[in-house]
Amino acid sequence: MKTKIVLLILFISGNLFAQEQKMTDAEIATFKQDVNVVSKKIKTLSTDFVQYKHLDFLSKDIETSGKMIFKEPSLLQWQYKKPYNYSIVFKNGKILINDEGKKSAVDIGNSKIFGRINKLIVGSVSGNMFDDKEFTISYFKLKGQNLAKFIPKDATLKKYIKQIELTFDKEEATVVQVKLLESSEDYTRIVLKNKVINAKIDDSVFNN
Repeated sequence: MKTKIVLLILFISGNLFAQEQKMTDAEIATFKQDVNVVSKKIKTLSTDFVQYKHLDFLSKDIETSGKMIFKEPSLLQWQYKKPYNYSIVFKNGKILINDEGKKSAVDIGNSKIFGRINKLIVGSVSGNMFDDKEFTISYFKLKGQNLAKFIPKDATLKKYIKQIELTFDKEEATVVQVKLLESSEDYTRIVLKNKVINAKIDDSVFNN
């Protein structure tokens, strides 16, 4: 019986290791180059998303879905459509909120921390986040995907976001999943799908 348990543990450990393997320096260089080439070509991006909010005290993740729209250099809108209508726009140093018709705005222009968070969100969407000055970054290979884990070096920022994990499609070198770890137990996981790149998007979309 003990032998079977040991073999089972070894099998599970082996599978976990096989799923997430560290990249070599050469693989990291190639991966970063591929992502940077693609991200520089992205002028606009729209994608459907499903968001899973995991809270340690809840038995089931909170699921929401909607559409995300990005236009360079830093216009970004998150439209939540299910189970409620709610949109957030990052524009000109402000966060514009539309909660089922109730509108409000938060000025983040003078806040360094919110400015950094805004930069993180935009960077996570485009995939352009490889800044060794801002983050301790580790790189991994998955089946058909690549994974980059970012730990903020700034202590204040780390209070809000402990770690960011970006999963990339290996062939397209674009982000397919964003995972934000607020603490060791709580996190937000966003799955992106049905991406449309460089379609014409009018600025009025971001008026909220």
